[in-house]
Formats: sequence, structure tokens, C-alpha cells
Amino acid sequence: MRNLVLVLGDQLDSESAAFDGFDPSQDAALLIEAREEATYVPQHKIRLVLFFSAMRHFRERLRAKGWRTHYSRLDDPDNLGSLPDELRRYYNRLKPQGVVVLAPGDWRVQAALSSLQLPLDIRPDRSFLCSRETFAAFAGEHPNMAMETFYRRMRTETGALMDGDQPRGGEWNFDKDNRKPFPRKGGPHIPPPCYFSPDEMTRAVMRLVEQDFAHAPGKLGGFDLPVTREQALEALEDFTARRLAQFGPYQDAMVGGAPFMFHSLLSAPLNLHLLRPREVLQAVLEAEAPLASVEGFVRQILGWREFVHGFYWLLMPDYAGRNALDAQLPMPRFYWTGETDMRCLSEAIRHTIDHAYAHHIERLMVLGLFALLLGVRPYDVHRWHMSMFRDAIDWVSLPNTLGMSQHADGGVVGTKPYVASGNYINKMSDHCRKCRYDPNKADGDDACPFTTLYYDFLARHKPRFARNLRMKPQYLNFERKDADELQAIRRRADRLKAELTAKTFL
Repeated sequence: MRNLVLVLGDQLDSESAAFDGFDPSQDAALLIEAREEATYVPQHKIRLVLFFSAMRHFRERLRAKGWRTHYSRLDDPDNLGSLPDELRRYYNRLKPQGVVVLAPGDWRVQAALSSLQLPLDIRPDRSFLCSRETFAAFAGEHPNMAMETFYRRMRTETGALMDGDQPRGGEWNFDKDNRKPFPRKGGPHIPPPCYFSPDEMTRAVMRLVEQDFAHAPGKLGGFDLPVTREQALEALEDFTARRLAQFGPYQDAMVGGAPFMFHSLLSAPLNLHLLRPREVLQAVLEAEAPLASVEGFVRQILGWREFVHGFYWLLMPDYAGRNALDAQLPMPRFYWTGETDMRCLSEAIRHTIDHAYAHHIERLMVLGLFALLLGVRPYDVHRWHMSMFRDAIDWVSLPNTLGMSQHADGGVVGTKPYVASGNYINKMSDHCRKCRYDPNKADGDDACPFTTLYYDFLARHKPRFARNLRMKPQYLNFERKDADELQAIRRRADRLKAELTAKTFL
């Protein structure tokens, strides 16, 4: 054998750089189901089924091409349980001249593979539109780079939504048209996403997960996610045809009983490489949809996704240990169970338990915001994110949690912490009207815990943020609180912290 191509569970693309020059007569592919990768953090049952089923279907795709494929199943008695150990076992058995792998999406995995001292050829992942090297050079030119700066550069270089050297429509973003609350008296119809009935291969994986990971978090229920490239392409077409037009206006809206709203649900197939970012962008650019909605989605893929990927590889491994706000509390147990009388949190956590999914505002401005205000250890928030979301890969989760959500990097990803009181949730959702807490109150039994902890957060971190220009309006409002009122709020915040973190998952 010439090359053994190791295919990781989030690299399911037969046209990736790992297969450049692949010769079926000399080369073979290897996929490994590693128990260690399924348990190094507790993982949602849906997430486990998605990865294992997608990997098994990808093996069949390679076999249909006539390519030699080796597959280490989780329930194989010879499986050593560890990705590096299994790779070495196959290397010793097959004796290839070299091992080829696409650059992993997790620094931990790349370090583990590199430590094996095998003849390893790690090839760049060209699915990203900005290479690690290009991003590092750009960051060097812009040491205080904001995402907007990077996004405009990517728009200019790719020509996406550009008319010559000017943005289409005369604006770089259309936030004024996007990010509206859903009308309280009823808005447009929210079409359900397309569903995919599990085939026998997926059902076998479901049985395996229920048996071997019975105590894993989340519910498996009726698994209906895309696990093949063909299904992922169908999901892309469904989004552009039925939900993209309303995505922009309501991308930040939250409605009880509507976990998906108008969102694409494409992050998981994108992050598993079942879809390629270029083809997703092309489909959206060619769709019949308002410019504001198209731009809002392009910003997520061409801007934010590329931005966090670049920063992850620029700053790892030290980035994972950052805790700029010295947050030290554990993750509350209700994040795993949904057992809380705060309706917005209960709703978002229920979406996570039932679907291994919550849309980006639920993640940032409900789940992440509460952890930030409470003072949860940022890496614990990341671990929970990796556990519970089907689309979580280390490169995307870590900058989104430590940086954007928890401000633990001190302002690398975002120039200010995304903090707000319960009034933001009241504005953007229908949750507060059905909740026992009042978002306008910061003290008292019926005071919204978000609002209480919001003022406590501003008080705790006043030396750090009071001069932040983007937080000036918040601190002007904060200064209106008299000393006695603020003291009462902070006493209630201390009680909340003690009560909410008394029970944890582990």
C-alpha cells in the first residue's frame, strides 16, 4: 500500500485534499469509530448517531467508487477505543508507505496524531475560503481586527454580493432590515424543515447508541437528520426555496414552540463536510430572496464562520485556557435537564435536549448570556456546547463560547461582552409574557434573574468596561441605580449564584 488516507468523522468529502492523487490500486481509506472521541465529553445521543451514521454512509460512498476502505466499528472487539491507537494498529497491520489526513478541526486531535511519529502528511482543508496562513497574515496586518473588517475583505476577494468594488445595494450589511422580533399578533408562516427517515444503517446506529450510551445526555427520539451528501443537498435546496426569504428579518427572533424558525439547519452538514461552503454560498446567491436576507446569511458563512476558524488556529492551544473575567462557577445542572422556571432558558434547553440544536440567538443571548452573567467557568460552557450541539466542532465552538459568548478572551473575537437584561429577551421573544418573572425588575421574588445578574455583572466588572465606548449607554443606565437599590440587587444575585450552582451535572 502506498497511502492510507485517514478520514475523520467531520471530513466526509471524497473530493477533499486528503484524496488528491488517490489511486485505488495503491491507496486505501480508513475510518475509525473511537469510543474516546465519543466520551471525552458527555455527548448528545443525536450527535453520536449523526456522526456514526454519516461515517458509515460515507464508507459506502467510497466503496461505490471502487475504493478500498477499512472501517473500525465501535463494537469491533479489536477496536482499541482511541483514535491514535487504532490508527497505529491499522498502520502496523497494513504497512502503508505513508498516512494522509486532512487538517483536523480540533487542535487536540491534530496534536495526538502528530505525536505518533508516523510518516504523516497533513493536508490543508481547502473547504475554507480563507486558509490558516492567509488569515494569520491578515491578522498581522490588522492586530485589532474586527469581524466586519475581515468580512468586507472576504466579500471583496470573492466578489460575493459585490458590484465592482462596491457592495451590492450600497450597504455592507442590512441589520436595519434584519433582526426584527416576530410579530406578536402573528407573523409569516414558518415552514418546517425537510426530514429524512432513517434507513436500516442509521437504525442500527441508533440501537448501538441506545445500548452503549444509555446515560448520554439528550433524547434520541425520531432521528431525522441528513447523513449523506445527497440528503444534505436536498436540505440546502429546501432552505433556499422555503425559508431563506424570511431568514434575514427574523434571524434573531425567538418564538415558543418554534425551535427552528427560518434558520437553515445546515451547520451540521457543513461542519461534517457533507456540504461545501462554496456551493452553499452559490445556492444562496442564486436564490430568489430579498437582498437583506441573502446578505444576512452570507455574513454567517463568508464572514463569521471563516473568522472564528482563522482565530482558532491562530491562537491555539493557549486560547482554550483564557478566562479574562475570572469566572469560576460550575455549569448549573439545569443546563442538562431544562428543569428551570425561567421560560426562555427552559425553552432553549428543551430545544437542545430534543434536537441537539438551538439557533444562534438562543445560544448567544439566552444560554450563553445567562452563563456569562452568572460567572460560569468559560471552558465549562465550551464543554457543554461540545456535548449538546450536533454541529459542534472544537474550531467553531471554542471561539464562539470563550470569545463571543463568554468574553473570556478579553476582546479578541468581540470588542464588548454581549450582556443584556431580561428586557432584550422580552423584546425578541414571546417567552416573558408566559414566565413568572418580570424582565423589568431586578430585585424581589418575581424579578427576572437575567435582570438581577445583569446589574450585578456591570457592578463586578465596572473597572474593566465602564470606559468601553460600546457599553457607555449601559453604564449610564447603571449609574441611575442608587446605592441601596444596587446593594439589594447584588445580595439577590449572590443568592441566585449559590442556589443555581448548588447542583451540577458531574
